[in-house]
Amino acid sequence: MHKPVSKIREAKLELYRKKGKIHAKAVVGRFNTLRWAMVWFTQAIFYGACWLSWESNGTQRQAILFDIAHEKLYLFDLVLWPQDALLLALVLIFAATALFFVTALAGRLFCGFACPQTIYTMIFVWIESKVEGDHLARLRLDQGPINGRKLRLKATKHGLWMLIAIWTAITFVGYFTPIRELLPTVFSFETGPWEAFWLLFYAAFTYVQAGLAREAVCQHMCPYSRFQGVMFDPTTANVSYDHQRGEPRTKAGDCIDCGICVQVCPTGIDIRDGLQLACTNCGLCIDACNQVMAKTGAPGGLIRFASEQELSGLGVPQGLKSRTRLVLYAGLLLIFAGFFVLTVSFRPLLLVDVLRDRGPLLRETADGRIENAYTLKLMNLDQKAHEYSLTVRGLPGLEIIGQKDFFAEPGSIQPLSITVSMPREGAPSGIQPIYFEMLASDDSASRREEKSSFALP
Repeated sequence: MHKPVSKIREAKLELYRKKGKIHAKAVVGRFNTLRWAMVWFTQAIFYGACWLSWESNGTQRQAILFDIAHEKLYLFDLVLWPQDALLLALVLIFAATALFFVTALAGRLFCGFACPQTIYTMIFVWIESKVEGDHLARLRLDQGPINGRKLRLKATKHGLWMLIAIWTAITFVGYFTPIRELLPTVFSFETGPWEAFWLLFYAAFTYVQAGLAREAVCQHMCPYSRFQGVMFDPTTANVSYDHQRGEPRTKAGDCIDCGICVQVCPTGIDIRDGLQLACTNCGLCIDACNQVMAKTGAPGGLIRFASEQELSGLGVPQGLKSRTRLVLYAGLLLIFAGFFVLTVSFRPLLLVDVLRDRGPLLRETADGRIENAYTLKLMNLDQKAHEYSLTVRGLPGLEIIGQKDFFAEPGSIQPLSITVSMPREGAPSGIQPIYFEMLASDDSASRREEKSSFALP
């Protein structure tokens, strides 16, 4: 006696959802197109930006380079130093606030469309589908016995995965070691120890995360899914199933219980069970369900981006008064963006550090003068060379002995040995404050004053 069709379908869905690796069914639709557009957009930037060149002071260099050895970050014409750490902090704060804003607006939209785990999993699954076939063919291959065909397909797939992972690792390291210098050393196996470590680590990381772990990262490893709920409110739109319209299934409701929403889900959940930690708001179940609705003659939107307020029958949120959390995040974004612009606009391109020399606090010369020795670190953070003049003030008769004018190459740190002298007669005693002033002769706005001390008997 044959089982009812609904029981057979239910058994297949349970097998599909709970046993073995998830092989999601491919689907065509608006959200799938948007996801692939994000793949192309983000990877064109990642794989391509490291090859951009930039001319500075008549020399060519990589446009984007994290030069850790020389403590510089090149971003086209902008060069950042360790002293610009505040800018990095502002960028991180801005990125976190932007993530909170997007989450409050439309849930885990970042996870479904822009997260690197999502992007690379999509790429690896696409390769898998081209090698092994559609989701059912892949499922049969995994469950079938080991034979020559299976070994050939698996070896081909994993080989292509490794090539993508290796090229991704080379690109990543190419942002820290100029990629035109890195590539020859990679192919000749002459990379330095740190480059070799990060190449191996990042290639293995990409291969394991995108090829083997895949949806398990979203289901069990990602901390964001655990605290995302605190950023939701009743007006937050999430991928949701309209229970009022869909239930009871296969009877009065529009849901025909086909299970396609489960089959296309990259994390293997059933959106009809409500909002879940593993849901990344990718929208693929919306594309699939809308296709089914079109075939049955029912309107689309049985599964859609909708807020708790909308699903409860209170209507789509309107105006800003009902969305105070969004307004707060938007305000913070504007504030942090403003701070960043101001910090970049007014960041000093000339820095001077004054250090007293270790040794005697003072020297008394034969002609009755008191001398103190200093080491000045002159930092020209500008991308052009400057001539600087040094002066000192704070005590009567105070003067610099020896060289007072200095030349500094662009983006250079130059130590200067300075001797300051003043007459002993009529001088106060003890430690007295003095001030060094460095001024660019060709740019009056490039000026720096630093406080130090002068030791007297």
